[in-house]
Amino acid sequence: MRLTSVVRAGIATAAAVTAALAFPAVASAHVTVNPNTAVQGGYTKVTFRVPTERDNASTTKLEIAIPTDQPIASVSTRPVQGWTAVTETSKLATPVKREGGDEITEAVSKITWTADAGAEIKPHQFQEFDVSLGPLPQVDQIVFKALQTYSNGEVVRWIDEPAAGASAEHPAPVLKLSKKTDTAAASTTTSAGPTANASDSSSSSSSAGTAIALGIAGMVLGLAGLVMGVLAYRRGPVA
Repeated sequence: MRLTSVVRAGIATAAAVTAALAFPAVASAHVTVNPNTAVQGGYTKVTFRVPTERDNASTTKLEIAIPTDQPIASVSTRPVQGWTAVTETSKLATPVKREGGDEITEAVSKITWTADAGAEIKPHQFQEFDVSLGPLPQVDQIVFKALQTYSNGEVVRWIDEPAAGASAEHPAPVLKLSKKTDTAAASTTTSAGPTANASDSSSSSSSAGTAIALGIAGMVLGLAGLVMGVLAYRRGPVA
């Protein structure tokens, strides 16, 4: 075997292993809600994180559906530079009484963020959209179905609801709700909001770091194979 063939084989092996190990970290990106836990009956700030997963298009619009079967009385958005947020309300089939005694006859059912020219989420970048919600309903979880629109007209529907033992191709963002046990628990949850965000970021960083480490390990293995091939070539055939 010629030396150039050995070199090419080693480089190809390292590249293939690195790509195979790094791919899952890229493929797993999707629209998420962070933190993904809160307490029933309380107020919380959640962040919808939106990555652009296309090489030739930018994200220009995000639509988040707010379920009205268990309506949320207060929904407000934080301004995002370069983006316009519009909320839509729907009349409730059954009015809901608030703590003060008055009734809610309509509630926010959808939030749409649209990018101004130049503010789109470019390829391989992400943007975050903050929403304040409360009081949260007495349910186990809230599923926020999301639509992500790209500059080329493509619409990705992140609407698949979680199913036991199954992984969805386009999972919807899900906020898990726990029961309010006492004042201390509520206090802990309120103060845990930013911590949960930090934890999520740490988890994402950890996953990315693992993928990079595995990729480097693949390159090392490929280069080791290259060195062994070169040494074998120099020794020549064994009599």
